[in-house]
Amino acid sequence: MSPLCEHCGENMKKINQQVSVMRKEIKNLRQMLDGAVRAHRKHLMSIQAAVSKADFSGHNKKDYISSLSVPDAFEQGNIQTVPIGYISSCFSVKNGTPRQPTICGPSRAQLRIQQSVFNNPEHALVGLEQYSHVWIIFLFHKNGHQSYKAKVKPPRLNGQRVGVYSTRSPHRPNSLGLTLAKLDKVQGDTLHLSDIDMIAGTPVLDIKPYIPEYDSLNTRAQLESNPDLQTVSEEEVNISSFHLEDKTDDEDEIHHLRQKSEAGVCLTPPQTQFFLPKEAVGLLKEVESYVNKADLTPPDCEDNNKASDCEKTEPAAEIVDRPSYGSDSSSTIADWIREPPVSSLDVRFTPEAQKQLEAFLPAHSSEPSECDRPRFKFLRSPEEAGAAIRAVLSADPRSVYRRTRCRDRLFFFSLDTADVTCWFGQGFAEVLEVRPVGPLGPEDLCQ
Repeated sequence: MSPLCEHCGENMKKINQQVSVMRKEIKNLRQMLDGAVRAHRKHLMSIQAAVSKADFSGHNKKDYISSLSVPDAFEQGNIQTVPIGYISSCFSVKNGTPRQPTICGPSRAQLRIQQSVFNNPEHALVGLEQYSHVWIIFLFHKNGHQSYKAKVKPPRLNGQRVGVYSTRSPHRPNSLGLTLAKLDKVQGDTLHLSDIDMIAGTPVLDIKPYIPEYDSLNTRAQLESNPDLQTVSEEEVNISSFHLEDKTDDEDEIHHLRQKSEAGVCLTPPQTQFFLPKEAVGLLKEVESYVNKADLTPPDCEDNNKASDCEKTEPAAEIVDRPSYGSDSSSTIADWIREPPVSSLDVRFTPEAQKQLEAFLPAHSSEPSECDRPRFKFLRSPEEAGAAIRAVLSADPRSVYRRTRCRDRLFFFSLDTADVTCWFGQGFAEVLEVRPVGPLGPEDLCQ
């Protein structure tokens, strides 16, 4: 082989090596390009999902709903909710807020109806003062994100997963919340509430009165098992409901009926329900049955001899407006509600924390000689604040992560105008410090 051929051979080897390197680079570029395409597609899908969500909550939805008639919008479930007011609560942050309203009885809040909803908000509350409790439908506005999962980990289950609809988790579709609050008083356009589990700034969507006869299964069972005490509406007592307007021949019986009902009715105006004793209820049913039979009697049965036959062949059915619940009045709940894996905790205060708590003045206190002391905005006494702190901590407000991974760390939460510092041990919680929230302002000091 000539020297030229040897030189060409070396060049060929170098070229082959370069070609091999180039092929590897091309392969790597193709892989990078495929990865970029997949990432682009994934990013595009996320953008499309975000746009679709924006269509359901942004301006496009408004344009879509505006193009529909009101019945069509309601039939398709496309409705726009407007908060009727916002909660002003003794809980300013999520941390330490009770998960259920019955946990902390002394907790207090106020709800003022916005004038943008009603020109005269106080008119919408007329009559609500007759009720002791109200249902509050609100929005979980501090979820942090709108994502939700089909299974969740309730803190009371200590990490076990269950379906979101078998819990009261705030992370759920539509982020709607429901709580039963005690109505202390109604003052103008403002509701004063207690036994609450909502933080300050919570948007409220609706208010409904709590009626035990409708909302409590125990009350239903009592009414069903005790026939001597039955609820009868005003319409049922009204004589016109028994079609007696035209029965001029029975005026004496009607007058006697009215006297009976007035004697047995325990009516407290302006409530819409009252109670009748068993005798009055039986009398009303007899009159109703008599009237119904008279109305159903055909013309050819006016004769006394024929009337008895017609009554046998066509008996009048007794009308019962009150629903019968029977065995359906009993309810069942999950076992982990009654016996949760997480037990209640004993709560205690250090002497220093107890002293700091007693330094707070009650809400609306006016003691000019002690203006350097902090004052509560909602709570009415240091004793009530202490009871609220014990209620919050006894239910163990920590998350599962804090309970398992951060056992040795201090826990902080705010209650009204106080910052509470505590730590958790085996079966107990100890309050270490109770300090005013931030620097004291004029509204936090006594006047």
